[in-house]
Amino acid sequence: MTLYERVARPVLFRVGGGDAEAAHEATLRWLARLSRFAPARAYSPPGAATTVFGVRFPNPVGLAAGMDKDGRALPAWPALGFGFVEVGTVTWHAQPGNDRPRLYRLPTSRAIVNRMGFNNAGARALAARLAALGPLPVPLGISLGKSKVTPLEEAVADYVASLSALYPYGDYFAVNVSSPNTPGLRTLQDRAHLDALLPALRAVGPKPLLVKVAPDLTDGALGEVLEVCEAHGVAGLIATNTTLSREGVAPADAARAVQAGGLSGAPLTRRARDVVAFVTRETGGRLPVIGVGGVMCPDDAVRLRDAGASLIQVYSGLIYAGPALVRASVRGLSRGRAR
Repeated sequence: MTLYERVARPVLFRVGGGDAEAAHEATLRWLARLSRFAPARAYSPPGAATTVFGVRFPNPVGLAAGMDKDGRALPAWPALGFGFVEVGTVTWHAQPGNDRPRLYRLPTSRAIVNRMGFNNAGARALAARLAALGPLPVPLGISLGKSKVTPLEEAVADYVASLSALYPYGDYFAVNVSSPNTPGLRTLQDRAHLDALLPALRAVGPKPLLVKVAPDLTDGALGEVLEVCEAHGVAGLIATNTTLSREGVAPADAARAVQAGGLSGAPLTRRARDVVAFVTRETGGRLPVIGVGGVMCPDDAVRLRDAGASLIQVYSGLIYAGPALVRASVRGLSRGRAR
């Protein structure tokens, strides 16, 4: 057990009387202060660097969207060892998100349920922050979502407005059409909606555009998403978002698990790996995949890579295992297959 798990995590889990979002906010404030002193260099041990969809990554382990939606602590993440950072999900209109409480830890299951609802300050505020900050020592991804106030029939213009405002600052852009916490959003994974959305976004410019998919899609539905993505020149997929399933949740966590929202963490490990393998198999490796979901230890990262992921993202694993997970995963990926 690491020092983080023995000492820091118990303290963090008591912040705000055990309120998970209060702990998240406290951590971001601390990291934002740390950012002023973070070294402007990337963690890139021998053999770790890789190039995916034309972007050079100093190492393949990144921070998933949702942890630092508004980019408040950006320089701190490379200092913790991340080889890339994804901010967001950001929307065109600033929005407060869903009512609190909306973030729950399931400690026995090493999982999290959230129904945050894309709480963020809006694309224009993020663009201003990124302009003032300047370039990071690692690639920056920006996750784009639909504003809750925007009707589905106006979703294309909403996404395009965000992408246009943020285009100068991102190295790649993720199209989040798979969060379970914005009403109707997941219908944008349907062929007809993607056929309208993806060409409009691709017309903004040539930077890599990725689509983030839900783990709850059937193989048939996921196959349709892949067909549309390949037809419109999408650079890759992010697999997966949080799940509506509660399979794998421990009985001790059942009371909290019934909360509405998307589940992340250890119960998602196998399903995320299966989706990555399916995408890789169905596309013959033509669509690079960022694997995310249930990376709780270095072997989970290696198994995702072995399933076909070109890059790995961490979210819940950072909460439960701490920052040591990042560099340990980079080293594990550099060594080879999982034990």
